[in-house]
Formats: sequence, structure tokens, C-alpha cells
Amino acid sequence: MDKSLVGSPTVLVTGAGRGIGRGIAIACADIGCSVVINYARDKQSATETVDICEEHRKSETQRFERVRANIASVKGRNYLFNETIKRFGRIDALINNAGVAPKVRNDITMVTVKSFSDVIRVNLEAPFFLTQQVVNYWLSEKIKPLLPSGYTVMFVSSISANTVSTDRGEYCISKAGLSIMSQLWAARLAKHNIQVFELRPGIIETDMTRKVKDKYDLLISQGVVPQMRWGTPEDVGLVVSSILSGHFRYSTGQVFNIDGGFHIQRL
Repeated sequence: MDKSLVGSPTVLVTGAGRGIGRGIAIACADIGCSVVINYARDKQSATETVDICEEHRKSETQRFERVRANIASVKGRNYLFNETIKRFGRIDALINNAGVAPKVRNDITMVTVKSFSDVIRVNLEAPFFLTQQVVNYWLSEKIKPLLPSGYTVMFVSSISANTVSTDRGEYCISKAGLSIMSQLWAARLAKHNIQVFELRPGIIETDMTRKVKDKYDLLISQGVVPQMRWGTPEDVGLVVSSILSGHFRYSTGQVFNIDGGFHIQRL
């Protein structure tokens, strides 16, 4: 790696080729961070994310590079981690954003072992072990973090962590597991001054929700979201940039609901 390029904090964002991940990557670029844009399949979308981040560049030391890696496999996670260190020389924050929905929505009486395993592997197993790898690197290397927030981990869960959809049970289970995962890592890492947060987006307008747009348009018009609109990847990105900017330095373990008030219990 060219040592002259060291200077900007580096944020690793999984699943950053599009959707919420792209919104997060852009927000990180906006506050002067270099960004590792992980993707699994869609090279064109990942390239578009790189190009947009370049438009938001704030300093010459920032770098935006895509890394193709399937984090559902040990090999993929190792490659992503090693490439990040090789190209950037550091990691200052890990944003566990990558996630998948079931390929087919089935009632929980019909969920297959394969569908369950596929979702859990990406949504739960991958972020746990990638976080473990990054955290052990931080604890062993003891390099001074460049972010105002210090070393930071974020898990992007969903309102599905505590709101059931019986036609995609495996997804709900994975997000509920991700929620407790964030608490586990927050408790374990607090004494090392490493902060951990859960981001819990609501109904966000992305490729994943495009197929059910009509359904959610109707629900939103009926008031299921108090703010009466879809969320956007930018809404999530703004929370990320605020955290990384050091505005929540005494709040590890916090859950950030980014849902337009969906979580409010109402009569």
C-alpha cells in the first residue's frame, strides 16, 4: 500500500453496491472517510457506488474501492478482510449491512431448510464472524483510530427484529438474532472503548422492497408509518455519519430506530 495515502479513516461497508449500503457509503464519503465497498455479484452497481462516492469526496486522501466477496463463506470473509488491510492499511469502522430476504416468501409452515440456512448464513453468521475478525485485529494491533467515534461497529437490522411477518419467518429470526448480537458485542467491547450500535431501519425504498411497493404504499397511506412516507437509504446514512462523527460517544449498545415512528406503540 502507498503510505502517502494513509490519512483518512477507513470504513468497511458490506453490501454497499446499492440500497441502504450505498446510502451509508455516500454518507461516509461526505464526512471525509475512505470506503471499502463490498459487494457479492453486481459489479456495475458497486462501480456506480464508487463513482457517487467520488462526487462526495472531501479530501485527497480519501479512497473508494469495491471488493467483491461473498461474506457468507469463510473464504469470502477472509478475502474481504485481507484485501481491506492490503489496500487501505487499516479499518476504523465496520458497518454490517449486507442482508438477504428469502427468495420465496412462504408461510412458516412451509419454510424449507435451504431457505432458512441461506438467510441465516448471510444475515447472521456472516456479520458475527466478520466482526470477530475485525475486532481481534483491533485488539491485537492497537493502532490509534482516526474516527471521532473511535473504533466502531454497526449492525443494520430491521423493524423485523421485533415485528413479525409470518410469510418470511427466517428473515425475522435473522434480524432478531442480529439485534442481540449487537448487544453482545457492545457489552464485550465497551471496556476497550470500542462502540457498537444497532441501526433498525423501517420501510426503506430499495431494490429489496420494490416487489412489495404497492402493499407498503397502501399501508403508509393508512398511517402505519407516523411520518407518512417511505424511508430512504440517505435517512440511514445520516445516522451513520452522525455516529462516526462522534456525536454519540457515551451511547454504546444503543438501538437507532430509523423508521419514521413505526416503533411507537399506538392505539
